[in-house]
Amino acid sequence: MRRKTETLLSIFLFLLCLIILNVNGEYLIGVGSYDMTGPAAQVNMMGYGNFDQVTGGIHFRLRARTFIVAESLQGPRFAFVNLDAGMASQLVTIKVLERLKSRYGNLYTEDKIAISGTHTHAGPGGYLQYVTYAITSLGFVPQSFEAIVTAIEMSILQAHDNLKPGSIFINKGDLENAGINRSPSAYLFNPQEERSKYRTNVDTLMTLLKFVDGGTGKNIGAFSWFATHGTSMSRNNKLISGDNKGAAARFFEDWVTSQEKNSSTNSTLPNSKVLGSNQALFNKASEIKLTGGRACINTTSQGFKVRKNKELKFVGAFCQSNVGDVSPNVLGTFCIDSGLSCDFNHSSCHGNDQLCGGRGPGYPDEISSTKIIGERQFQKAVELFTSAKQELTGKIDYRHVYINFTNIEVQLEDNKVVQTCPAALGPGFAAGTTDGPGVFGFQQGDTEINPFWKKLRDVLREPSPYQVDCQKPKTVLLDTGEMFWPYPWAPAILPIQIIRLGSLIILSVPGEFTTMAGRRLREAVKETLISSGNGEFDNQTHVVIAGLTNAYSQYIATFEEYEQQRYEAASTLYGPHTLSAYIQEFKKLANSMAKGENSTTKGPSPPDLFSIQLSLLPDPSGESPPPGIKFGDIKQDIIIPKSGTFKKGDKAIATFWSANPRFDLLTEGTFAVVEMLQGKNWLPAYDDEDFCLFFKWKAENITFIAAAANVNSYGYATLEWEVPEEANPGVYRLRHFGSTKDTKESPNSYYTGTSSAFSVS
Repeated sequence: MRRKTETLLSIFLFLLCLIILNVNGEYLIGVGSYDMTGPAAQVNMMGYGNFDQVTGGIHFRLRARTFIVAESLQGPRFAFVNLDAGMASQLVTIKVLERLKSRYGNLYTEDKIAISGTHTHAGPGGYLQYVTYAITSLGFVPQSFEAIVTAIEMSILQAHDNLKPGSIFINKGDLENAGINRSPSAYLFNPQEERSKYRTNVDTLMTLLKFVDGGTGKNIGAFSWFATHGTSMSRNNKLISGDNKGAAARFFEDWVTSQEKNSSTNSTLPNSKVLGSNQALFNKASEIKLTGGRACINTTSQGFKVRKNKELKFVGAFCQSNVGDVSPNVLGTFCIDSGLSCDFNHSSCHGNDQLCGGRGPGYPDEISSTKIIGERQFQKAVELFTSAKQELTGKIDYRHVYINFTNIEVQLEDNKVVQTCPAALGPGFAAGTTDGPGVFGFQQGDTEINPFWKKLRDVLREPSPYQVDCQKPKTVLLDTGEMFWPYPWAPAILPIQIIRLGSLIILSVPGEFTTMAGRRLREAVKETLISSGNGEFDNQTHVVIAGLTNAYSQYIATFEEYEQQRYEAASTLYGPHTLSAYIQEFKKLANSMAKGENSTTKGPSPPDLFSIQLSLLPDPSGESPPPGIKFGDIKQDIIIPKSGTFKKGDKAIATFWSANPRFDLLTEGTFAVVEMLQGKNWLPAYDDEDFCLFFKWKAENITFIAAAANVNSYGYATLEWEVPEEANPGVYRLRHFGSTKDTKESPNSYYTGTSSAFSVS
């Protein structure tokens, strides 16, 4: 009876806490995170549009990270999802909403959900529904799509189940050395009077939210917005990677975990304390040999994860903003052949776009550059996080509308009425950027197309006279907005969204705004909120842009930048007045929000093209090992250094016979583990979510004919562990997990194998 009374009292106190939630300024808050890594072999990456850039392993895993905020159990709420992906996808959003509706009814609808991409260029492609974005991935890739949709759903589910009273704090600060303008000549086309209002030609502001559990006072999450491209990893990289923002998230989450461990007195002694000298470590390691391939069950690899999802305590996400012309390659652009600076106006060398490239701070090591730019964002976020004192209070609100961007009438400040156009790409698009040069024969700023490319264009689709005139001064290279076979090449209907969290306003945009375009949008929305409201908004209102959110439609440059037709302008789909259209439509939403009106219509729904997607990607190869070999067997064991022990910075490398990682993604598991001997037990120390452990996979074809027929190809996985500075001295070994081909006769067969042991001093 006493226990029943205590239970009822606890429920009563919890409900009372919820009732008084708005009185003490707290919200209901929840965070979630889920693995969305996708196929790690033979799938084209989304971002650079490079046919040769196909996945061949994992640098570190990708995640979907979510925060949910609600005024109360029944009151207004929204969910913001940050993806380690190139961008959001309209088709992904449609299917996620369907799943959420089946779970929660109308609790999470399109106006209450924002799904935003970090813009890494090192994630598997094939998850967007329009032809332009599926060409290099050979169409739709169901496995990529399912991994992302499921991760979003599960991260929202996790955040929803974790909802509890808590507080949210906001902080802002400048980060100076994590991005430069990659199209500085285009930026200079903006009016001098406007440019003089800003100190730099990129946005240096980072805005961070800190989430604190109201019951325990513990920090449970942090989400920040900052503009820099996910292009620290180059167009030649083959490893799945969250790039610099994914790295920053990993560093932040591990930092919080380390802070908690440092405050605990229950940490175990490292193995080196038991074994003593380096010689003892070496002797012990030399006794432990490789295991060979062994069968295991499908969830075994999850047990070897260092960061188990069920033990999730903190979620740190680094979200994208108005990133259009911002590069992380902060050393500048140089000619590959001469080492001299590239041409300022065209970012080319001797008229060749492919000879000009940007250099990251770790040049020529792209892994180092990724780490450095990630660390700079992480360090700034920690600074803002630890000093955040301004608490967000006030109402939650949201506005969302679909708009056909191909024919918007826009009234300019001089009352002149102009119109947007059907989507089109110019020759500057084909030139690519200094982060990833495009096709030979094009330069940024081109407004002419040579006869060869013009004939090829006309085979696909000759643009209509209306389109040619509407897009000027852009010359139409690809008339994507008027191409509909086998299904539409570009989006026409796009979502725009405003989310309010107290004094914070989040603008969800389905593309990449340039620096000045983003500034104009933010200022226009803020001015509208202040002038249209009843004093609820003022100069202390924070406005952030969440780029690449809910759908994707490439770039949005200013009218003036559009004149030069560099890459960003040539990729501004809907013509010279695209930005003006966005500003006009966002001001309508802001006005509605400021006045407390719900009069905005939903607009035309975007198409769901799931049922007609084409999938041309061949089935995975590498389903069988050579005769007499088992998957998980060693192909090349650890090579011990002459000194007998590995030191910090050394690489321990082992290669295993391995089936194609597309047979099973090992979601929330791992393909690679570094184990450390603790007494008589092997414990996981690092896995394929760690920055220092690389999983690489490759198929070895016996003959050219066999390769063409996709048969008799043997696969192998190489695990590379670069011993980090923080690694404890001790005895280690590498372990590999995988899964063989799934057939009706034989269900998935999972396997594991280990290398010989080695010592680290």
